[in-house]
Amino acid sequence: MSIYDFTVKNIRGEEVKLEQYKNKVVMIVNTASKCRFTTQYSDLQSLYERYHPNGFEVLAFPCNQFAEQEPESNEQIQTFCQLNYAIKFPMFEKINVRGLRAHPLFTYLTEQAPFKGFDSTHISAKILHTFLQEKFPELLIGDSIKWNFTKFLIDRSGKVINRFESPVDPIDIETSIEALL
Repeated sequence: MSIYDFTVKNIRGEEVKLEQYKNKVVMIVNTASKCRFTTQYSDLQSLYERYHPNGFEVLAFPCNQFAEQEPESNEQIQTFCQLNYAIKFPMFEKINVRGLRAHPLFTYLTEQAPFKGFDSTHISAKILHTFLQEKFPELLIGDSIKWNFTKFLIDRSGKVINRFESPVDPIDIETSIEALL
């Protein structure tokens, strides 16, 4: 099994088979428009522009499961992303990424790349971990997605290579992307 076995809906509600991304390096990320990490859209777009000609894709999946930080409709999300970040990479419809109603793609991703904890040397990671412990301790249990902007790096064969938690800036993943291209 690989990510190519999944079908998702794009932000306009059209079905997309992920097999169309065969032989590409892919970053899959759950996003939100009203999150402290929303500014990561800028770096995701920069990476996309820099490496897309070499076979790199960013696939963004909005989610409203974390403190309701993505309350808007798919159309409003798309407009927000285009106006504020000039997003050109594929956006998909708002989905659940954890729990019983999680999209099967994200269930698969978290099975392939379990949660390894937050980097205790990174200040944003410390802040997020403390926040979750105090406000949403249930989110820290298990391997599911912990917060918005969790990133999964997929190689050209569709294999999940690594998981990067929310505080990891996309630019800090650039070396890993280059190694797969």
